[in-house]
Amino acid sequence: MINKKLGVILILVSVLLAGIFYVLVDTNYSKAEQLGCYGDPACGQIDASINIIHFAFGIIGFVLALGVYLIFFYSGEEAILRRLEEEKNKQLANDSFSIMSKALDENEKNILNAVREQEGISQNTLVLRTGLSKSKVSEVLTSFEKKNLVRREKRGKINYVFLCEF
Repeated sequence: MINKKLGVILILVSVLLAGIFYVLVDTNYSKAEQLGCYGDPACGQIDASINIIHFAFGIIGFVLALGVYLIFFYSGEEAILRRLEEEKNKQLANDSFSIMSKALDENEKNILNAVREQEGISQNTLVLRTGLSKSKVSEVLTSFEKKNLVRREKRGKINYVFLCEF
């Protein structure tokens, strides 16, 4: 956000300076024309000021290009902040999951890990993946639902299991 503001400021300053230098160039060319300085070595001061103004136009062009770049193309800072936030949230979720799994028995850990690996897993697939009986899986899922660890969605005759936010 700061880069966009800086870019706008740079563009405004460069446009303002370009206008001022344009007036100076026009004034110097008018003076040179009135004095008949073209080809005359005596008008070196006007020629030097025109050269300096041309150099200043180059710098103004660079500042203008930098401003446009900052407004439209530079998004590195925002992307880095977003990535850091995502990593922090993922690490926090992993930490809370590992703390929570320490309080579970082996069957509950297997079921919770299977649901975590495949979000929206069907209850039948969960039975196959964990090697537990249907009744044991159902019992564990019911206890998880009471603890708000998972939620079941019934679609037709199939129950799909999803992790809740914790």
